[in-house]
Amino acid sequence: MTAARTRPRRISPFGLRTRLVLAFLLVAAVSAGTTAALTYREARNAVLVSAQDTAVASFREQVGTLAPSLPVEPEILRELLYAIASKAKPHPWIVFAEYGSLRISSGTSPTSSVITPGLRRTALTTSHSSFERVVKDGVPYLTIAVPVLTRTGAGDSMPTGLVLFAVMRMSAEQAGVDALLTAARDGALPGLAIALVPALIAARSVLRPVRELRGAARSMGSGRLDARIKVTGRDELADLARTFNESAAELERSVDELQQAEARARRFASDVSHELRTPLAGMLAVTEVLDEDADGLDPDTARAVRLISAETGKLAVLVEDLMEISRFDARAAELNTDEVDAAETIRKTLLHRHWNDRVRTELPDGIRVRLDPRRFDVVVANLVGNALRHGSEPVTVRLGTRTAADGTGVLVTEVADSGPGIRPDVLPHIFDRFYKADAARTRSAGSGLGLAITQENVRLHGGTVRAANGPGGGAVLTVEIPLGGPVGTDGSGTDDDAHGSGTDAAAARTGRAPGATDTKGTTA
Repeated sequence: MTAARTRPRRISPFGLRTRLVLAFLLVAAVSAGTTAALTYREARNAVLVSAQDTAVASFREQVGTLAPSLPVEPEILRELLYAIASKAKPHPWIVFAEYGSLRISSGTSPTSSVITPGLRRTALTTSHSSFERVVKDGVPYLTIAVPVLTRTGAGDSMPTGLVLFAVMRMSAEQAGVDALLTAARDGALPGLAIALVPALIAARSVLRPVRELRGAARSMGSGRLDARIKVTGRDELADLARTFNESAAELERSVDELQQAEARARRFASDVSHELRTPLAGMLAVTEVLDEDADGLDPDTARAVRLISAETGKLAVLVEDLMEISRFDARAAELNTDEVDAAETIRKTLLHRHWNDRVRTELPDGIRVRLDPRRFDVVVANLVGNALRHGSEPVTVRLGTRTAADGTGVLVTEVADSGPGIRPDVLPHIFDRFYKADAARTRSAGSGLGLAITQENVRLHGGTVRAANGPGGGAVLTVEIPLGGPVGTDGSGTDDDAHGSGTDAAAARTGRAPGATDTKGTTA
């Protein structure tokens, strides 16, 4: 028999271990990133707000203390700006004054490009101080606007139109913020690396029982039903292992019971068949003598004698078929191969059974094939006999070759009849043992094992047999056998094989061609 080809197992690059580690690292990365982001944001705000509040409060205080009086004198205003700038904190300021078209500063330039138009509009329309953080050319600045107010008679204040601006660089704060960002990043990366260790440990603890489960399942698939998993712990995986062990034990028990029942059934069929061979041999000899003298008996007795003879022949066929099937079930059937001419072998099969006039042939000469001639004779005889019994003549036997997908040569033998064909609901069961297409037929001319024996013989050669309906009607059964023969099957057959198989052996004992009608009796 040819060994089953196993398809190579494809391993996914993202297996369970990889997914577990990635999930663990993702959780660790999200946690570390979130923590670092929140810490960075709070620390950044603390640094910037502290400097910002100090600068705004100090500038507002200085403006409120040293606010100039109107009308504005440019030189006096410049001196005032110098005084305010000298008291800057936490970092040096450059102070700018804007009043109408007047622009004065404590620096070298009377105006600043850092002060935005929006801050100017806010300062002119409100009586409160305002500020903005601005980044220009990569340098962060804090700009503060404080309008100068004048008191009215009612105790209120109103803007004078003079606005003082302070521009302070925040490079030191930005450096601190950058240092915080670097520290958060440098702290997160080692944390991820450290998190890889528990991720691998957790993945290993999860995958170990999964690998054991896979190994046990593979062992059971190869026939080792005693495979079990070691149960450790009390978690879900341990519960899965216990469930697997319980299921495996129940499966082993069920399979053992089925195997014992099957062995008993095979032994029973084999024992009964062997026990029946000897009395059947005597009965066949007696019925042959009675058949010869049946013409001299009265009609009723002659009819009974011929009926007994026919039924004895059918019983002999059934016993021989049961013995052959039991040999296949017990793996005791062997091949005794030889290189033969396929066309000549088929012609001998038809000639031996006197089917030459009832069967048309298309048998090209010169096709050499390595097979067991006796078993191939049984295959052809069973297929042709089945076609003659259940189909309509003429029956055609065709022989040919083809090339398989792997480049090897295949012998193709086709047996077709001219009957109504096989019903679609029957086709899947055509090679089942004792299957009857018509449930009302309790008796048939054959044993119900002929096609099953044919299939087993073809499988023994490493080939296949299939049934179908021809395009023009009628059943077509096709046998394909490798031209080179099955590997490692040369050798002598067993003693049981020497008796022949199936219908052919029974025909040899009864002296009739398989499927032929007894000319002296009645067919059942």
